[in-house]
Amino acid sequence: MNEKLRELEHFFNLKFNDFNLLICAMTHSSYANEHDTESNERMEFIGDAVLDLAVGTYLFQKLDEPEGVLTKKRAQEVCEGSLHDYAKSFRLGQYLLLGKGEEKNGGREKSTVLADAFEALIGAVFLDKGYSEVFKILNKVVFPIIDRSLHEEDNDFKSKLQEMVQSDKRTLSYSIVSESGPPHDKEFVARVVMDDVIMMGQGKGKTKKEAEQNAARMALEKMAESKS
Repeated sequence: MNEKLRELEHFFNLKFNDFNLLICAMTHSSYANEHDTESNERMEFIGDAVLDLAVGTYLFQKLDEPEGVLTKKRAQEVCEGSLHDYAKSFRLGQYLLLGKGEEKNGGREKSTVLADAFEALIGAVFLDKGYSEVFKILNKVVFPIIDRSLHEEDNDFKSKLQEMVQSDKRTLSYSIVSESGPPHDKEFVARVVMDDVIMMGQGKGKTKKEAEQNAARMALEKMAESKS
């Protein structure tokens, strides 16, 4: 496994002083429980804080917007769906240490597992060499993805849909119902459901986030048609 993790180091041009930090960052709790070792959960905590600061600073420098817009945008870029997209962009799942059960249940593709591992990786790099070293990862896989949707605030259909239904105390949930294509050119299909019963809309996208936005857009269009 160490040889595999050296590939990850090389991909980001990293050189850990303490290689055990990287091993820990890739250790899921299921593996840790089976082998009586430390999981990556504590590193997720520090990685989350580092990401908040780095992404927040990046958005502050890129966007001339008020605090509320920046806060909302940062939340979008560090949510589980976005973290999953960052992790998938360099196939982080192949480097994880998983327990037998988690392996059988497709843990290497799970959104929560990948998002947590990405945060842990950021945390490990920060603990090993400090804040500036983290940008080797951010500049390669995070900021380029953020740049593609940097000015899409007006197209935040998920927030618009949420605002329309929350006055009626309705709940919305999103799910990815299918994905197709090679790893470098995936297409996702998302569905938005109200109150776990009513299918509101479905949409496609190159990322899960884009697919969910398109599902919300479809739901808004259907609602507008029903009122006309």
